[in-house]
Amino acid sequence: MLFLNQLLTIDSENEHVLEHDLLKKKIFSPPKIYTANGDLSKRWYVYFSYRNPETGKLQRMKNVYGKTNNYKTKEERLSVLTVYRKKLLELLKKGYNPFGDNAALYNRLKGHDIQSKNHLSQSTKVEVVEAKEEEPSMTIKEAFEFGLKLKEKLINSTTKRGYENKVKQLLKWMDKNHPKTQSIGSLDKKIITAFLNEVLTNTGPRNRNNFRTELGSIMQVLEDNEKVQENCFKKIPVLPSKPKRHKAYSEKMQKEIFGYLSEKDEILLLFLKFVSFGFMRPIEVCRIKVEDIDLENRTVQFKAKNNSLKTKIIPELLWNALPDLSKLKKKHFLFTPKIIGGDWEANAESRRDHFTKRYKKVIKDHFKLSANYTIYSFRHSYTIKLYRKFRVNYAPFEAKSRLMIITGHTSMTALEKYLRDIDAELPEDYSEML
Repeated sequence: MLFLNQLLTIDSENEHVLEHDLLKKKIFSPPKIYTANGDLSKRWYVYFSYRNPETGKLQRMKNVYGKTNNYKTKEERLSVLTVYRKKLLELLKKGYNPFGDNAALYNRLKGHDIQSKNHLSQSTKVEVVEAKEEEPSMTIKEAFEFGLKLKEKLINSTTKRGYENKVKQLLKWMDKNHPKTQSIGSLDKKIITAFLNEVLTNTGPRNRNNFRTELGSIMQVLEDNEKVQENCFKKIPVLPSKPKRHKAYSEKMQKEIFGYLSEKDEILLLFLKFVSFGFMRPIEVCRIKVEDIDLENRTVQFKAKNNSLKTKIIPELLWNALPDLSKLKKKHFLFTPKIIGGDWEANAESRRDHFTKRYKKVIKDHFKLSANYTIYSFRHSYTIKLYRKFRVNYAPFEAKSRLMIITGHTSMTALEKYLRDIDAELPEDYSEML
């Protein structure tokens, strides 16, 4: 019995004719679609090969991208690429040659069908101009390191440490829960949501929102630099979070605390007076150096919450509490653990944490105060006290205008929200109306 291949090749003359026809037809390979196994973080395209007239070998041509990767779903991309593949095949069959001059083809198509010409010429232009070599996808670690490197030029060292810490926690969680997921393009909304849910469970909505914001900020850098297709954090909603309540002290409590500290801890007492009489945040007080205090004009300069440099007067009440600063070294911090005016090799957060823990040990444990009473509560307490004093002689708007200069709020809206949050203004007795 004769085998099939023997039957097919028995006529040597026909065999040579067949081989010649096949070689003649194979000037190009049929265009194919590359979908990156459905990975939307990578670029999809149409590719084909064309016989190089000099070498006589089929040569891979530049990929055809067009506007494919502007689309965000698999269905949309596949639909666009199908059109590109079909039109490219038509062009090749009609004589398009990537190695030659296609002017004659262009003019022939133009004369035949103007509308078709526009679409085909666009396809030709896409192949020649827009096609680019595909870049390898970064790992998740490499991508976040890249984003942080660009981001660090726009943020301060404190914020950078916060970003680095959150990235480190994400990478640690990924190693534990998704060890096989390495490409940054594989980091999708589903994975991020699961990570944020664990942060929410272990801490709370406020911290979860902070992770979403800071990691999303780095991811936006990656999107802007075309390292990822889109920032999936933008699709994850912010959860409502109740801010930590810094409960205001009564006037009686203030006097008791100040009286106790005058005997037990004068450095902590002066620290509280800067918060109370200077209406400053604890971390702002920690940043003050001796050189920041103008002894002649009785003012203090410090870095505020929004990173701007603020200048405030030192009221008489606070000025009288200050020791002689004229002989202290200008570059020394005003507050240190043991002395006023000294060297302290620690960042602002560490210095603030020192006084927070110190306040708990010296005051909160002694007076058995709840967690809602903090050093920052003194700023609220004296804001309420000052506002109510202003309201005795001034209308609400004027009282707020005078107060805004003292507290340092940048807008009336911000001040009004702050006053509402701390219940600074209470109504008069409304019993008669009931």
